[in-house]
Amino acid sequence: MRLFYMLILLVLVGAIALFTLQNSEVVTLRCIDRSVSLPMSYLIGGAYALGMLSGWTVVGIFRRSLRHATARQVD
Repeated sequence: MRLFYMLILLVLVGAIALFTLQNSEVVTLRCIDRSVSLPMSYLIGGAYALGMLSGWTVVGIFRRSLRHATARQVD
């Protein structure tokens, strides 16, 4: 089973490497009076990472509020 997981991991890393190599053109982001130029693969990776971070935060808040709402009052 470990060999299977390792194979999946290698395929995933290979796909990411291929994506990075094929999307190396530079794009410019502008917001108000600032701009930054970076490769498209970095932009997509950063957006993905920010999405994961915000998703984990929302799930954590939801779990905490659900746990708090379903907790029994101990008198």
